[in-house]
Amino acid sequence: MPDTNLCLEALSALSGCNVEQTSGPSQLTPQDFVNIVALKEFYKQEGFKELEYPSLGTLSLQDLDEQDMYSSPLALTEGPGPEESLKTTVRINPQDFFHPQYDYDFTNIKDGNTKFLRGNEQYFRPCGWNRVALRVMQKYDGGDHWLGTGKDAWPVSYHGQNMDGSLGIIVTHKGCPDNKLLDAAAASLVAGETRGRGVYSTPDIKMAEKYCKRFKSKVDGNTYKVLLQNRINPEERKECQRENVWVVYIPEGHNDVQTRAIVQKSIRPYGLLLRKV
Repeated sequence: MPDTNLCLEALSALSGCNVEQTSGPSQLTPQDFVNIVALKEFYKQEGFKELEYPSLGTLSLQDLDEQDMYSSPLALTEGPGPEESLKTTVRINPQDFFHPQYDYDFTNIKDGNTKFLRGNEQYFRPCGWNRVALRVMQKYDGGDHWLGTGKDAWPVSYHGQNMDGSLGIIVTHKGCPDNKLLDAAAASLVAGETRGRGVYSTPDIKMAEKYCKRFKSKVDGNTYKVLLQNRINPEERKECQRENVWVVYIPEGHNDVQTRAIVQKSIRPYGLLLRKV
């Protein structure tokens, strides 16, 4: 497993919070982190400036450190900078949050034409990335089949920053031939399922990398890219007319609790991905 403090920095970059280590129980679960990342992107689409999240209170949807992303890191002996002091602090215990037994370093792996399947759908492994496993086994009702490799497993998706409705109109017919895409997109417009109103992800790691968050580590001074590796409920996602774009649709009129419930039943994280720039 990479340095624990580096992993905490990656979680901080993803969530927009100050993530610190504790020896007590973790304040948030891995599911909470994917909820926060997904909901922040969704509510930004909707034009909101803040997100209310249980146990954390009000979270800003503005990236406070965006303009200072490539500045020199603070010395480890220095206190938090002005950006950090404005962020919500989240404490997690690495022992109950990470699962090193299932870490996998894809940094020097190239799959070539080899194909992998998850839930009978192609799995594009995150070659070039280092995966830190999250402790999610036996955390959900119904067992761990969603995390397996069989036909009952959920397909893999990657979530990056700024993946929103600009990626495409929802297509409600899975597997729609290319020459029918425009008709299907037009039909979805009539049905009211259009751009926006959802949480977007992709099975394509190369596409996800284009939208990933970057941060400069105070641990080693290197700049890293960071993504979440998830499984997505095949019954809850919809496809867009743009290839390899999936969306969990959130209907109009849903309140915060209902919206969070849709995300929780649709997207489950299992890996924190890091790549040195």
